[in-house]
Amino acid sequence: MTTTLRFWGTRGSIPTPGPATARYGGNTACLSITGGERLVILDAGSGLRPLGHELMTRGRAPLAADLLISHTHWDHIQGLPFFKPLSAPGNELCIYGAAQNGVMLEEILRRQMDPMVFPVPLTAVAARVRVTEIAPGEFTLGEFAVGAFRLRHPGTTLGYRLRHRGGGATFAYLTDNELGPGGDYPVGPGWRAELVRFLHGTETLIHDAMYSEQIIQARRGWGHSTPRQAVALAAEAGCRRLILFHHEPEHDDDALDRLLADTRAFAAREAPGLEVDAAAEGMELFL
Repeated sequence: MTTTLRFWGTRGSIPTPGPATARYGGNTACLSITGGERLVILDAGSGLRPLGHELMTRGRAPLAADLLISHTHWDHIQGLPFFKPLSAPGNELCIYGAAQNGVMLEEILRRQMDPMVFPVPLTAVAARVRVTEIAPGEFTLGEFAVGAFRLRHPGTTLGYRLRHRGGGATFAYLTDNELGPGGDYPVGPGWRAELVRFLHGTETLIHDAMYSEQIIQARRGWGHSTPRQAVALAAEAGCRRLILFHHEPEHDDDALDRLLADTRAFAAREAPGLEVDAAAEGMELFL
């Protein structure tokens, strides 16, 4: 069974459209996963908007999709109000994610579309929307077996591991995750070892690589990692391929080229055999 991942948004923090980011993309986090009867979507950043436009132009049967949200920081949910399939009766979107500091996930999504800040409330969209809160653990989502794991990032942030139950490779999506020291996160001292066990058997790891080695010291506690830290994790977990993700908004295409070249050289020395790439809008992975 072939599973196809496509990147619709690769950026962190804020959209950065323009000629300087045309190759890697300026939209914030969003991926689509096809290979089952229902579409699976990872995060609802501004990349959700072009995905929605693509879906609406296909003219197929009503959409049935499952959306896994890593956390509710704005760059991971800001595309939801502009997701065109929500305007079509007969479509269904099931949203999964964690509550934040005692505030229910559905309430957070509704607040984003409150009439004070957006003209159409979530309760008024034509499509059927269901919101389900989840916690770290294992569950089934259509044809996919899914694992959720608590990451080191402000707020309750989940990383996901997915595998099509009909066969194919396992992949993991860990955005907004601080691998280095710093931050006060509610995880135990064995968190790193637990993360490696969670990733056991993962072929492709999509991981936060927002900060360069030169700036990470000033960004401790912000909930992000460097490409080299991501390489070390991928090697420790036995992954075959690493995709650098959640690009720094200040990094244009040329800066990301340099960062990727440095990371590949580092991986060649420290993790021979690990394939490293940087996420770019429109990139597809076949698993």
